[in-house]
Order: sequence, then structure tokens, then C-alpha cells
Amino acid sequence: MTEQLSKKSGTLVNDLTASVVVFIVALPLCLGIALASEAPLFSGVLSGIIGGIVVGFLSRSHTSVSGPAAGLTAIVAAQIAVLGSFEAFLLAVMIAGAMQVAAGLARAGSIAMFVPNSVIKGLLTAIGIILILKQFPHVLGHDDDVEGEMSFTQPDQENTFTELLSVFQGQWHLGAAIIGILSVAILVAWSRIKFLKNSPVPAPLIVVLVGLGLGQLFRGWGAGWLIGSTHLVQVPVAESLSEFSSFLTHPDFSAWSNPQIYIAAVTIAIVASLETVLNLEATDRLDPQQRQSPPSRELIAQGVGNMTTGLIGGIPMTSVIVRSSVNINSGGKTKLSAIIHGCLLLASVSLAPQVLNQIPLSCLAAILLVTGFKLASPELFRQMYKEGKYQFTPFLITVLAIVFTDLLVGILIGLGVSLSFILYSNVKRPLRRVVENHVGGEVLRIELSNQVSFLNRASLVQALDGIPQGGSVLIDARNSSYIDPDVLGLLHDFKNTSAPARGISVSLLGFRNRYFLEDEIQYIDYSTHELQERLTADQVLEMLIAGNERFRSGNTLTRHTIRQINATATAQHPLAVVVSCMDSRAPVEMIFDVGVGDVFVVRVAGNVISPEVLASIEYGCVIARAPLVLVMGHTNCGAVTATVDAICGLSFNDAGCSHLKYIVDEVSPSIDGLSHFNAEQASEEDKIAFVNQVSERNVQHSVDAILQRSPAISEQVRNGQAAVVGAMYDVNTGQLHCQDVNETAKA
Repeated sequence: MTEQLSKKSGTLVNDLTASVVVFIVALPLCLGIALASEAPLFSGVLSGIIGGIVVGFLSRSHTSVSGPAAGLTAIVAAQIAVLGSFEAFLLAVMIAGAMQVAAGLARAGSIAMFVPNSVIKGLLTAIGIILILKQFPHVLGHDDDVEGEMSFTQPDQENTFTELLSVFQGQWHLGAAIIGILSVAILVAWSRIKFLKNSPVPAPLIVVLVGLGLGQLFRGWGAGWLIGSTHLVQVPVAESLSEFSSFLTHPDFSAWSNPQIYIAAVTIAIVASLETVLNLEATDRLDPQQRQSPPSRELIAQGVGNMTTGLIGGIPMTSVIVRSSVNINSGGKTKLSAIIHGCLLLASVSLAPQVLNQIPLSCLAAILLVTGFKLASPELFRQMYKEGKYQFTPFLITVLAIVFTDLLVGILIGLGVSLSFILYSNVKRPLRRVVENHVGGEVLRIELSNQVSFLNRASLVQALDGIPQGGSVLIDARNSSYIDPDVLGLLHDFKNTSAPARGISVSLLGFRNRYFLEDEIQYIDYSTHELQERLTADQVLEMLIAGNERFRSGNTLTRHTIRQINATATAQHPLAVVVSCMDSRAPVEMIFDVGVGDVFVVRVAGNVISPEVLASIEYGCVIARAPLVLVMGHTNCGAVTATVDAICGLSFNDAGCSHLKYIVDEVSPSIDGLSHFNAEQASEEDKIAFVNQVSERNVQHSVDAILQRSPAISEQVRNGQAAVVGAMYDVNTGQLHCQDVNETAKA
């Protein structure tokens, strides 16, 4: 209980300190965005208050902070001009909010799931770069561009780079620059010096206090040092409560019949919703606890927020990545930080606007500048580059597009590039062709992609035309969730007309019922009597070795298990008898990539030959006519290790199992002649090597035992009807090392 209270107390402290930092940063952004939107200054503050309190209360996001959005500035300015009054625009904002609520109830927020990871990471990086480029002039006191203006092209006909150039041409302020540079130094030191980093006092709060103190100090240092009003926060000041209430504006409900109102509302709703879900997704990526926020619930919260802000005179809001990232970097843990930041905005503009108007913009810009460096990490560029061009190119283009246009246009460009890469990849590699060597012969497996559109038709035609006369093909649709009707028509024509005319066997697998293409396997994928009689021991061994290669590479054959079960239910004609150890790391059917009815398997510890084992081998080889007997030992064998321990005088614990000695007695002859091994002085590596050497000899011992103890099998080997071969399986690599068939026959 005490631990839980302590944890909650720590979270509350984190949220309080984070809310103060977010409040300090959000205030000039709210004012700047309102100014850039050509709306009343106080409308931006109202949007920030509602975004913090109302949206913060309704949202289920732990770290997202909402407020007026820089990406909406151009739309807001344009719609105010089109509608003719700010009051009519507020009606459009209210209707847009209602649309967002409806979209949230319809679960439209899931659209965020379809945004590629490269675009989200590009969004975060681009915001970081924009903060660096946009805030650098403010850090040095060049405040011609209002805070909150995030677009590349600015309303004053300047752009991001011309503002930077102006700084280097001497358009900066000495006093503000000193405060800005010192603020950056404090923030960097706070993040790197251990005792400062662990301090409960947030660095941005120290930066603001230092900025306030130096601003007062510089008043007596002359005009070059004096921090004038153009370099300070500028909150509207109300002399009385009645004057404060006059800042509130209400919508013009008489404009409800104007069609332009609804066009504006749809535009605001679409853009605000898109920005919200993308910013929310990006914010969740930054959350150290990686908590997921429900996007549809967020749309409902934003809709209620926009209805409220429209009712009292605020501009539209969204979830804002800049404020959210500041919240996370400042240690915010729950949505309480967003709610408190809204309360602080309300309290400060109503009770202490004069104090706020003494804060230098350069110290606030320093906070955003450092946040930008955290978002635009060079490590992220390296990580995306390593993921290949299909990830890096959309990422880089998204970054450049957002930096050189604005947030919304840049995201749309990034999405377009990602979509083009997906389409290109789909057109270029719409299907996968694999030649499979089944027991009945070669089969070309054509594996269709997840989405098979008309764009894939040409590639599929090319693949089908490449099948040789009399060949066999398997069209595998198990991974396909959608197949275009044009492609289905092509497949129907090929199966019913083209393939029979060319003598091609067509097998189908995984098609959905609505496609009217039932699962049908035409090739032989299990051992038959005819196949058993036709294959020699050499050929069977080659098949097993090829199966092991498929097992090791992960390219195992496509099998229709139910069909194999049905086909072998009444009779079996396996191609080989495999005698193997019972070790769980040596599953025979998997190692050789064989199916139901393909091999007899006799498993016994140490792959030793007892009368019962020999009887099983004789049945498989002599009576059931399997042409190959394969004795498979393996590395790190427990039975062989136990025998080595027992014979070489090391401790051997049989745990009271009286029958283990039979395994030891059968394996022990393989140690004869290896007396040079000193078990007590050997290292662990030497012992493993010795055990593996004994295992190899034990395999040969079992091969010899079969030939010596079974006259029937020996007779078949002499007549060339069968072969007994030894093999070693490496449990570390999955690779099989086999004797040659002719080698055993000569022996």
C-alpha cells in the first residue's frame, strides 16, 4: 500500500512539473497560431484552455496535449475570409466538432493503423527539424516571424531560410540572444549533469525564471540590451472581469443556411481529424511506456473540444505533437499534466497576464529548440537507412516535404510516396515462384501475395506461360485476403482451358469459397507403391539429403496433410527406414522434410541395435520393401555421454533405472581403441569432441550390427535391393553428414 501511494505521489509530481513546462511553451504558441490565422489573439488561448481541460478530461491518451494547430492556420485564415466574419467561422467550427464526434462513434480513428511507420517517424523527425530551424532566430531575438508559424512559406512572404539568413545578416537582439543562448546551455547541462538531471525542479522552469530575472536586469543596460515588447510574450490584458468576458465571442447561428458554412466545417473536420490521429500515433511512439491511445475515442474528445471552443470564441484544435513531445520530455506520465496545463493557461491569462508578458520569447524558444534536437535524432536517420530504401526513401521524402511545405501537405506527400512504393513492390513482386521437388516429381509453386490486384495480372500471365508442357503447378492462395475479379477470371480460364490443352497439372490451395476454386492437389506428395519400386537406395538418399537442405534453409515443401492421411490410411509404402536416437532435438520427419507415409522411423536412445529394433528394421526393409536403411546419430548425444562417463570412470547416475546398462553395453564397444582420452583432465570442449567422435563410431557400429545380425538384410544389400547407410546430424547447425551408399555396399 505504501509503495502504491509513493508511486502515485511520484507520478503526480511528474505531471505537475510537466504541466508547468507545457503551459509555459504553449502560451506563446497559442497566441502565435491565432495571429498567423488572422483570428483574435485570445481565440488561440481559449483553444489551448479547452484543449487542455475538456479534451484532456475526455481523452484516453496519457501523454497527448491538444490545442490550436499550426497545420490549420492557412485553412482558418482562408475560411474566415470566405465566411466574412469570425462569428460565422465559429459556427463552422462547432459543426466540424459534431462531425468529429460522429466520426469517432463510427470508429473512423482506425485510419491511423494504415499509416506506414516510415511516415510517422518522418513526421516526428520533420517536426524536430522545423523546431530547430524556426526557433533558432527566436533564440537570438529575431522575432519578426510569430511563434507558432510552422509552414515553410510565411504570410509575410518570407520563408524558413530567409528568416535564418536575416539572423546572420545582423538582425538579432543582443539582450534576447544572451538569454536564449544561456537558456540552451542550462537545458543541455540539466540533461547531462547527474545531480541536476535527478533534481525535482524542471530545467525549463529555471530557464523561464532566469529569463525573467535577466530581462529585468537588462532594463538599465541601454537600448541594445533592453528586452522590448516585441521580444516578450504578449497576452491580452483585461483590467476587470467584465473586460475579460468581453474577450469571449459566440457563433453567428443566423448563418446556418449558408452552404459555405458546411464546406468550411467539412474541411476543418477532415484536416483536424487527420492531424489528430497522426499526431496521436506519433505521440504514442515517443511515450517511454509505449502505451496505446484509442484514436476513435480521441476523435470524440477533439469533437467535443471543438464544439466547446467554437461556442465561446476559440479557433480549431487538434492533438499537437510539439506540446505532446515537450510533455513527454518533461516527464509527464498521465493526462493530468494536460488538464493542469489548461488550468494554468486559464488562471494565468485571467489573474496574472502582466507577469506572463515579462517572459522573453528567446528562453521559450530555447526549450523548443532543445526539444527539436531530441526529435530529429541522427540515430533515427541511421536506423531508417539500415532498414533499406523501401523504408528510408518514404521517411526522407516525408521529412523534406513537411519541412518545405507544411504538416498536412508533407504528410500527404509522404503517404503518396509510401503508397507508390507499396504498389511498385506489389507490381514488381506480386507472387513468389518456388520449384518444389516432391516424391512424385517437380512442382512449380506460385504463391500469391496478400493483395492480388489487376496490376498483378501481367506477372501472373508470365508465370503461367512459363510452365513447361506436361508440367505441374500449385497455385497457393493461403496468404491472399483479396484477389481481383480479373485475376480470378484468368485463373479459371487457365485451369479449365489452357492447362488441359498443354497437359499441365493444376493444383489449388487456400482459395476462399467465394472464388469458386476449391482446394485440389493433382501431384503426388506421398510415397506410393509404384514410386517405391522405381526408386533406388541412391535416389532415396538424395531425396533425404535434399529434404535436409530444405529444412535448414526454411524452404520446406507445401503439403496437404489431410490428403496424405486419407491416401495412406489403407496402405503404406515408405521409401526408407530411419533408425535414430530418441533425442528431442532430432525429429526425423522435420529433419528430412518428409510427409505422412514417406519413412519408417525407429527411435531408441543412442540409436542402438537390439533384437526389437532389428525386427522393426527387417519389417520395413525386407517385408515392406523400403530400399534404404539409414542409421542417424547426432552430436551432443546424451546416451553416448552417459556411456563415456560410465566407461571412463566419471560419475554416472542411473537414478535407479536398472535398464540403462543395456544402452551403455551397446554403445561401449565404440569407445574401444580410444584409450588416449583422459576424461579427468579433459576440458569441456575436448569432452564434447570426444563424445561426438564416439557417436560417429557408434553409428558405424550400428550399421555393422544390422548387417551382421540380419541375414535377410545382408542378402538384400548383396543383391543391390537395399542399402544400409550411416549419418550424423549436427544439433547445432541442423546439417546432415551421410555416408555414400556404395561405400556401405562394398563393406
